[in-house]
Amino acid sequence: MTLKVAIQMDPIESININGDSTFVLALEAQKRGYTLYHYLARKLTLNEGKVTARGRPMKVRRELGKHYEMGEEEVLDLAAMDVVLMRQDPPFDMAYITATHILEHIHPKTLVVNDPAHVRNAPEKLFVTHFEDVMPPTLITADVEEVKAFRRAHNDIIVKPIYGNGGAGVFHIRPDDENLASLLELFTTTWREPVMVQRYVPEVRLGDKRIVLIDGKVAGAINRVPAAGEARSNMHVGGRPEKTALTKREQEICDQIGPALRDRGLIFVGIDVIGNYLTEINVTSPTGIQEINRFNGTTLEADIWDAIERRLPGK
Repeated sequence: MTLKVAIQMDPIESININGDSTFVLALEAQKRGYTLYHYLARKLTLNEGKVTARGRPMKVRRELGKHYEMGEEEVLDLAAMDVVLMRQDPPFDMAYITATHILEHIHPKTLVVNDPAHVRNAPEKLFVTHFEDVMPPTLITADVEEVKAFRRAHNDIIVKPIYGNGGAGVFHIRPDDENLASLLELFTTTWREPVMVQRYVPEVRLGDKRIVLIDGKVAGAINRVPAAGEARSNMHVGGRPEKTALTKREQEICDQIGPALRDRGLIFVGIDVIGNYLTEINVTSPTGIQEINRFNGTTLEADIWDAIERRLPGK
């Protein structure tokens, strides 16, 4: 199968080729003989109903410091592409949301992965709230008195921005911590959105499990163990990946949410599970497939492209 694939992502020169999921997706696409193009989200244009982007033909290789080659910049007609991968990193802000609206004009004739309308409607921390009995006790509010009452009820809490990413702005507030009021002042003056407050789950010290689902089915997982003195397990803040297997409870969570992901065209999804609780559903630019591949001897990027090919119109 010969496909034309445009990848909407961050600058390729700055990626970590040994950890970046988009990079291995591009490698696999190139291996299959697809023609690749790279463009930045800020180069996306809607003009009289036509969706274009200033991008470049791209070739990739697993060679540190020489991992890509770019052709001359050209105006890409995204409606002429077979697939657009929407892979720029959050924040999930109005720029991100606007990009989903623009890409809706070409989807599904050009298959956008993940489905842009459902990416927009599935913010990573809010989408979880639509599934019953999977989250720790959770509060979403901008009301300071509600946060104080939640803390009195649960003592040990986590406070984080509702549209944050990568562990940024995540605070563990213990029962004797005197900084809650100041923290809420900071949050409410920095962002207009509510905050998310959750009962602290102490099992995070044993790891925060990233589970990858492809077209609604479990494809693999890694456990991310936080560094000493750190409440966050994200690998770019020192979390240590380790091999893992799913528990019965984790499989139950995946079975519960999987059909909803598949039906929404959310082909490549990464969920985060701490203890027995689902904390996030990552649909924007999920990561983790290179680490899972190394531990399990898998090639999840190939599985993702197989799922994409099955979704192509007329296939």
